[in-house]
Amino acid sequence: MVDISGHIGFGLLFSLPAWYLWNDRASVAFLALAVVGALLPDVDLWLAALFPAAVHHHGVTHTVLFVTVASLIGGAVLTGLLGGRIDEWIGSERFDARRLFGVTTAGLLTGSLSHLVADTLSAPDISTPLEPFWPFFEKPWSIDVVWYDAAWINFGLLSVVVVAHFGVAYLTTPAEDRHRLRPI
Repeated sequence: MVDISGHIGFGLLFSLPAWYLWNDRASVAFLALAVVGALLPDVDLWLAALFPAAVHHHGVTHTVLFVTVASLIGGAVLTGLLGGRIDEWIGSERFDARRLFGVTTAGLLTGSLSHLVADTLSAPDISTPLEPFWPFFEKPWSIDVVWYDAAWINFGLLSVVVVAHFGVAYLTTPAEDRHRLRPI
């Protein structure tokens, strides 16, 4: 498992194509959802503190099934909360309820799946094994190429991906619209 900065870096890495799919602010919203999703599977750390006998790290919250269901629920809730206001904030895109649900769900799922990939790349020797395809396939999966406390990898990835996002945002946003990347 990588640390928080590494999970955010992976979420941003997986969401980099958003700049090619949507205009400026819609991409920023997708990135924010991906970052939230990238931290979602680690909710088991809080749950384990509340229910130590029932929940362990890298358990059910670190499965494709859980992150898919959680993303669908999160997408539905966000669609209900933001449905009437999102066009006003984004400006250049028009999101009906179906499209907003798809984008919010995809953002959360992109980040959550990036978390599973990041954890697959690291630390099976210091944590419980990751079984991302449970309940369909119960064999642990890991590659173990990143040590958990490797700050230079976690912060290095985050730094490189943030720079990449600024570069891609600049290159994919038309010159006359670049002012829209700044907050209102």
